[in-house]
Amino acid sequence: MSRDVARQVLDAEAEAIRNLMDTLGGDFDGAVKLITGCTGRVVLTGMGKSGIICRKIAATMSSTGTPALFIHPAEATHGDLGMVTEDDLVVAISQSGTTEEVIELLRLLRRLGVTVIAITSNPGSPLAEAADLHLDLGVRREACPMNLAPTASTTASLALGDALAMAVSVKKGFREEDFARLHPGGKLGKRFLKVSDLMHAGDQVPRVAEDTAMKDVIYEMSRKALGMTTVQDSDGRLLGVITDGDLRRLMERDPDPLAHTAEEVMHRGGACIHPDELATAALKLLEEKRITSLMVCDGEAPVLGVLHLHDLWGVGLF
Repeated sequence: MSRDVARQVLDAEAEAIRNLMDTLGGDFDGAVKLITGCTGRVVLTGMGKSGIICRKIAATMSSTGTPALFIHPAEATHGDLGMVTEDDLVVAISQSGTTEEVIELLRLLRRLGVTVIAITSNPGSPLAEAADLHLDLGVRREACPMNLAPTASTTASLALGDALAMAVSVKKGFREEDFARLHPGGKLGKRFLKVSDLMHAGDQVPRVAEDTAMKDVIYEMSRKALGMTTVQDSDGRLLGVITDGDLRRLMERDPDPLAHTAEEVMHRGGACIHPDELATAALKLLEEKRITSLMVCDGEAPVLGVLHLHDLWGVGLF
């Protein structure tokens, strides 16, 4: 019995989405054009279950390159209307198209001159007729056995909202890199981190001149705590690198290690990487060379920074 009810619900909701596929037309293209051309934000509004769907659609749009937010229609009439500007576009969802709070909000939005897209299953409703553009959900019966609880209508609203968000995203040319930029805490975001996002720069870069005494070299290495220092000329170009390993080997072979200068101890050059390279490429280079630090350079230009293996550990690239 329970599974029979479940099958009936799933079939009704699947049919609601299939019907949307059959009825997509010029109005949908018009909605995509309006949203793409919006210079402000897309404001989603709806009461009850429709409001919950609006929140999800707003979140999907925001994460795919279309700034969006949810505004509660009842709260809007008590001050939250100040969140909406004339540059925004409003998408109002109501299965019946007669929800009082949404109709009242629409009246206020009209005074602001805001463009409104209505999503309902009633093309002759006050909301549909007052909006600039109407998208018909086409849901004539809910999946609820009593035809009361919003079920098929909310599923169809969510699917149509996702379709709008994705169509707008494609039209805007939204890319994987853009998605990663908006999701820096996710796995994809880490995959697209660049060397410039993680490197130590400015005063954080350990640097000494060729003629720097070894006691001052050691002080610089200790102060910057990267286990190495760059040796640079007067223009900031890389001449060489001194690492903790270089210091240990110096102490093993020389009874007076502090009698030297940086130039005498450094190994010339150094493993370099461009700041625009991906952090994953830096990790591969560090593993191949079995080292812990990379100099960040752009050709013959001055040293821009240093990337340490620990910087990659810190963002979970391992």
